[in-house]
Amino acid sequence: MAKSVLLICFLGLVFAFGAADHSPLQDFCVAQVGSSVLVNGLACKDPKTVQANDFFFSGLDLPGNTSNPVGSKVTPVTVTQLPGLNTLGISMARIDIAPWGINPPHTHPRATEILLVLEGTIEVVFITSNPDSRLISKILQKGDAFVFPQGLVHYQRNTGTGNAVAIAALGSQNPGVITVANAVFGSTPDISMDILAKAFQVDKSVVGQIQLKF
Repeated sequence: MAKSVLLICFLGLVFAFGAADHSPLQDFCVAQVGSSVLVNGLACKDPKTVQANDFFFSGLDLPGNTSNPVGSKVTPVTVTQLPGLNTLGISMARIDIAPWGINPPHTHPRATEILLVLEGTIEVVFITSNPDSRLISKILQKGDAFVFPQGLVHYQRNTGTGNAVAIAALGSQNPGVITVANAVFGSTPDISMDILAKAFQVDKSVVGQIQLKF
């Protein structure tokens, strides 16, 4: 019962959060999957063909598989998974984190994020922009919420002994995610070893070892 109350309150907050994307000019614009029309977003289906399932997603009750090197799983609900979000300026995600697992440092280039803890104990952190680069952190318990400003590097870590679960709301239908390590060491093609060695002030061999992991 308590978890249901938390979710209801949080979903109310999601819609009060406000749309960061441009405001819609019609009731809805359900994404037309596979359209060849290029717009800042996704082209609309004919409203006469829209069905309830265009606004529906199921599965956020299911635990994510955290048996991976970082110990976490994010289940996104963006316009890709829920076409009815197109032009509405919001999305969400479920985050599962194993004990002492992390949701690695990343940014959302198009969205502010607010996170609600449903289960467990989660350390939340974001870093302010240059030149200060201040680390802002807090330990959250069940029922606590925390906001990550748009574009800033942030991460979460489970500091408890059991699995942690959180729901995140994001102020964009397509917030994007740039995981720092993947982007820097796993780009296609690779960033030059010379560049990374100078940027991180390490030997090229260290850069090569890290690149192999991504």
